[in-house]
Amino acid sequence: MGCVVPVGFGPFKPEAWLVDAVVAGGGRVGDVAGAEVLVWTDPGEAEALDAALVAHPGIRWVQLPWAGIERQVDVVREHPDRIWTCGKGVYALPVAELALALLLAGLRGLGTYARATTWEGTLGQNLVGANVLIVGGGGITASLLRLLGPFGCDVTVVRRRAEPLEGASRMLTLEDLDDALAGADAAVLALALTQHTVGLIDRRRLDLLGERSWLVNIARGRHVVTDDLVAALRAGTVGGAGLDVTDPEPLPDGHPLWTFPNVLITPHAGSTPAMAVPLLADRVTENLRRWGAGDPLLGLIDLAAGY
Repeated sequence: MGCVVPVGFGPFKPEAWLVDAVVAGGGRVGDVAGAEVLVWTDPGEAEALDAALVAHPGIRWVQLPWAGIERQVDVVREHPDRIWTCGKGVYALPVAELALALLLAGLRGLGTYARATTWEGTLGQNLVGANVLIVGGGGITASLLRLLGPFGCDVTVVRRRAEPLEGASRMLTLEDLDDALAGADAAVLALALTQHTVGLIDRRRLDLLGERSWLVNIARGRHVVTDDLVAALRAGTVGGAGLDVTDPEPLPDGHPLWTFPNVLITPHAGSTPAMAVPLLADRVTENLRRWGAGDPLLGLIDLAAGY
């Protein structure tokens, strides 16, 4: 198993499952002051994280709990001498499963059917054989590609680098996003939030997507300009939207997005706590095992890319 690793937590007392995960990986739970590894327990406390690292220079590696690090990215860059890992890839399969559910429900008109109070005409289109665009090339995309396999979709993936992914018909870069949107029956956002991807989907790009196409966002709400999405839905220039994330979030009561029959909204439930706990526990255990053995860690953060 390798050496015993001193591990501290912050800022809250860890729950029993996380302590068990640390011990299973070869860690010894102790005070942050004597820790070599810091397992951070709050995705939102950037100032407290910075203070802990300044106060305890002996911390060599920090494990963050979630896949997205937009709230901590400045702290990560302030401490490039540490090794940083996050939950990249940990929650990919449950989130991809929700993306598939939103795709199917949206294209087949289930939102409209579910709200109906009388027997009406039919609507919807097939996911089978559809042209699907996925923006992002990480673990969620890899999982979604496997789930889409039986549907025989023609899948285009847009990512920073056009490196191949199994199950994708073609790989493009973000410079080709406009062309990819124009031919898609549905577009799924599964990319990290950075300064370059805020507002990526605006009114112009929604118009490129077209009046029969669905937008599914299981990444971050700020990828989409919300007012532009509302305007496109009102004008009927986009087929509909499946949103697990919104901007603002939580989406306020009375917001216009709640009123559209062709909008499906879930409360950032791609990976619920019940789903996430065993997955994160496995990641912590495996990474501690790797740290003790001197093996490469999973979920390393790319400081230049910001995720």
